[in-house]
Amino acid sequence: MSWRYEDGGPRRLQTVPGGLGLGRGGALEVTTRTAPAATMVVGREAGELFLLRHTAGDRAVAFVERIDPHTLEPLAQSSELAGGPVWPGGLGAHDNGSIYVVFGNHAHRLDTGLRVIASTALPRERPYNSFVTLPDGHLVTKDFAGSRPGRAVAADEREACELLVLEPEALEIVDRLLLPEPSIARLSADADDIYIVGDTSLLRVGRNGGLKLDESFTARYRTLDGQTYGWDCVIAAGAAWFMDDGDGSERYTGTLRGHGISTAPLHLVRVDLETSDVTLAEICGLPGGLVANPPVVDEDRGVVVGYDSGNGVLAAFDLEGLTPRWRRDQDHASHLLLYTGTGELVTGDRTDVVVLDVSTGDELARADSGSAVQSVLFPAPGFEQDFYVCSFLGVTRAAVRA
Repeated sequence: MSWRYEDGGPRRLQTVPGGLGLGRGGALEVTTRTAPAATMVVGREAGELFLLRHTAGDRAVAFVERIDPHTLEPLAQSSELAGGPVWPGGLGAHDNGSIYVVFGNHAHRLDTGLRVIASTALPRERPYNSFVTLPDGHLVTKDFAGSRPGRAVAADEREACELLVLEPEALEIVDRLLLPEPSIARLSADADDIYIVGDTSLLRVGRNGGLKLDESFTARYRTLDGQTYGWDCVIAAGAAWFMDDGDGSERYTGTLRGHGISTAPLHLVRVDLETSDVTLAEICGLPGGLVANPPVVDEDRGVVVGYDSGNGVLAAFDLEGLTPRWRRDQDHASHLLLYTGTGELVTGDRTDVVVLDVSTGDELARADSGSAVQSVLFPAPGFEQDFYVCSFLGVTRAAVRA
């Protein structure tokens, strides 16, 4: 299965065709490898699987491993890649055959043997949290304006972020745009439209002869006392979908449960891409909500799934009217993975991996991930009836038991 970028691509759909084929009463077999600071895996149809990892500190480095899809053991490894201040970066397998990494305040281009072709230092001395790729192959990234563990940034001290466009050959900066507000979330894109969940508003930037902020698109989502900033958005069903109350994610202690600081309930946010109208739906109505990742949208079944990691609730809503469909008490925190053919939804519950029926919320299978900490990172589909999950302590393969 080809899964060449985090969340499956720049729209962050987190969807893959087909299914695991678990059925009722199915079971998962798990293989886990200890690999500190594993962030994500990406894969190509040839069975090549690449793992991004990094070290710690303000002078951290990243490195990429090509790993065995079954045993997860490394088959090859890049040299150390210059990084900088730590926040999880990004890894992608480009149409041109190269592997790209953005981590810290550096970007790198590698060949399929994981040898460095080009590297560049990015202009700000803070992390750049990953990238998206545009249809012409250019990479777009931005700096991260939020707090990090041990590096708190007060809301009134956050700096506006800057978008950068990198050409894919030598990684030269070919365009840049100062945004009107800070942003903590990762970028999303639909064709040449780039979407940025800012500290208070969803922003849209077009790239037609140069980066330009769409001044006609006004989508302020922070309108309530006690509400805090949103995270990454999904572009689906004519809207951008994300969740608010992201403040406090830097307090992660192996779990996000109990670390929310927002006093307003956490919301699923829908922003209409035509009108920029904003609709909010409460996930569970409790204070202390917290997320660090996006929801998932199943257009075929007419359902969107969000969660509150601070209070341990997963909730689904009908796309039409955002009426509640189902709710579960479950400690989920990572990105999601949806098999569109079967409606099998890969989720987490503390350190377990759990597959649900997206339409009903019914549990189809559960297994211990082998990690001692809750995943707040990226799953990916495998090449067979399997998928991968990363945590800050390692990488896990979960396969349907024959």
